[in-house]
Amino acid sequence: MGKVTGFMEIDRQDRKYKPAGDRIRNYNEFVIPLPEATLRDQASRCMDCGIPFCHDVKGIKGCPVNNQIPDWNDLVYHGEWEKASENLHSTNNFPEFTGRICPAPCEASCTLNLIDNPVTIKSIECAIVDKAWQEGWLTPQAPEEKTGKSIAVIGSGPAGMAASQQLARAGHDVHLYEKNRKIGGLMRYGIPDFKMEKHHIDRRASQMEAEGVTFHTDTHVGKDVSIGEIRDHHDAVVLAGGAEKPRDLTIPGRELNGVHFAMDFLPQQNRRVGDEENDNVTPILAGGKHVVVIGGGDTGSDCIGTSIRHRALSVTQLEIMAAPPEKENKLLTWPNWPLKMRTSSSQEEGAERTFSVMTQHFEDDGNGDVKALHCIKVDDKFQPIEGSEFVLKADLVLLAMGFVSPVTEGMLADLGVELDPRQNVLADTNSYKTSADKVWTAGDMRRGQSLVVWAIREGRQAARAVDKALVGETLLPR
Repeated sequence: MGKVTGFMEIDRQDRKYKPAGDRIRNYNEFVIPLPEATLRDQASRCMDCGIPFCHDVKGIKGCPVNNQIPDWNDLVYHGEWEKASENLHSTNNFPEFTGRICPAPCEASCTLNLIDNPVTIKSIECAIVDKAWQEGWLTPQAPEEKTGKSIAVIGSGPAGMAASQQLARAGHDVHLYEKNRKIGGLMRYGIPDFKMEKHHIDRRASQMEAEGVTFHTDTHVGKDVSIGEIRDHHDAVVLAGGAEKPRDLTIPGRELNGVHFAMDFLPQQNRRVGDEENDNVTPILAGGKHVVVIGGGDTGSDCIGTSIRHRALSVTQLEIMAAPPEKENKLLTWPNWPLKMRTSSSQEEGAERTFSVMTQHFEDDGNGDVKALHCIKVDDKFQPIEGSEFVLKADLVLLAMGFVSPVTEGMLADLGVELDPRQNVLADTNSYKTSADKVWTAGDMRRGQSLVVWAIREGRQAARAVDKALVGETLLPR
């Protein structure tokens, strides 16, 4: 490293947010980038620890996509930004996505996290790719020769985008199918713009088109076109449709108006921001309402931030799990991702959080609309605690309890592909091959609900497996 004592001389300094009172007035990103001089100082804190748990060491994946973090930290410290971009893109197709919406398990695995001062890896990563776009370093990488092989990729989330880009760069004719009007999958229709503006996706889409990827948007495979027809017309098919089946809450009153899945609520707002039609669906709006979000994860936080921007009267988030500790026991958890109390930017904007709560039923206002939730506190085994019942007023309830599996009806049923016990498409992490002829799979459709960085990694690895299967060898990286 260029400055082996940097971590002793320089304090951690990370990006800050615009004030909540300002940022909730719009749907723009609100993270304030660090100045270049500060970024170089922060990169110098990477301590040449010898065993870089921040990426991949003996199965501990601080960075699932295998970013070479110490290497590009050193390059940033020395001001070699273009080389840092080349290094970063050698393992990650879309660092602007991960630099904005990944929870940064790499920082949890940083050796300096033992003293709660990890290197600001996520901020440096985001700065590298943003500078690369600004300087014009990220040009299309069209192949010099074509293989003559045609590949269909189903689903344009991060796994599908990564697989498509890698396969196109290897010289294959790639066709990317997306049921929505624009590509991006959950990143476009589930992640609010205040966390990641969609021009980042559009810019990559333009790059991919220049590299030879053909987009088939507004095309729902299994409805608009059969998966059999797709398979017949291509040499290989990569299933990257994600895990879209939400976990439901089947309790009395579930059918009431005002009780919705998070993924019925969030895409509507993203389409409004993107000036995209909502296909005449009934608007789900939080303005002037008491909103209850059930589920304590990232999707729940996205519902909170969106509801606050709608001008909800109140927002309450319920979580059945007990409140986690404020701080982890480093000797027990490091370098793995720790369970501890985390407060998202959306939660900071004005949500009431309640833990160890089970909703027993939704109350009808007499007109078929939800009026309230009847809840009870639970113990650490999720058993109701007698006498702890309470009622929570609610005009809008958003179910954000995660996703259980891919949608198995339609395309997967028609294909007859084998599923694992969790109803994900069955394939290993070596071949990514499914039980169906000419069909591979990657991302959440294979592994279940997970992080954007895992989706990119699996898309890249599946592309390598497909390339090798079709031409007998591959130069695509692992």
